[in-house]
Amino acid sequence: MSIKFAHKSLMLLFLIGVGLFVSSCAGEEDEKEDKNDLDLEDYYEFQVMDLSKYGLNAYIHLPDETANIGASTRPEVSHPEDHIWQIDIGQNFTLHIEDMANIKDNIKEEKKELKRKDFFKIKYLIDTPEMILYQRELVVKGSDRAASTVGVEHKSYHVFGQKTIDGITYVLESREEGYEKNIIEMMAKSIKSFKSKSGK
Repeated sequence: MSIKFAHKSLMLLFLIGVGLFVSSCAGEEDEKEDKNDLDLEDYYEFQVMDLSKYGLNAYIHLPDETANIGASTRPEVSHPEDHIWQIDIGQNFTLHIEDMANIKDNIKEEKKELKRKDFFKIKYLIDTPEMILYQRELVVKGSDRAASTVGVEHKSYHVFGQKTIDGITYVLESREEGYEKNIIEMMAKSIKSFKSKSGK
């Protein structure tokens, strides 16, 4: 009786151990997926915009009136230079698009540039060959005589993407000062949705 009980106890412990191991692995996998995905395929709060009348043979998904961006949701596109476009949705969503011709290492170069700015601490939330989304925190170095406001935490969120349309490489990025996290995550979805009308 005691041998059977011990055998059952060992089996139970073994099954619990296997269960915890599988659960732990699944949790790690979920974290990896979250870091490089953030539900970027979910477009229920977005509208499709045809950019061909602005000289871009592409579609892009942009936040619609149901999206919580705290501003008007009617997109306005400006084309200040031959190789630059800007999409504005009120004051809380500005996406820059730049034609980089055949330059393909823009993400790598942007990461090098961020590394050189040692007055910022960068934390990557998405880091793929086509997109980086990161938290930027100002590093303030003060002295004992510094004002009480020195060292106040300042965080912003930024996104920088690269897409190839009809053989041309485009960089799509947020403004220099960044936005709140929810706006940047929506912008990341817009960047991911940027696709050629001809499917190339």
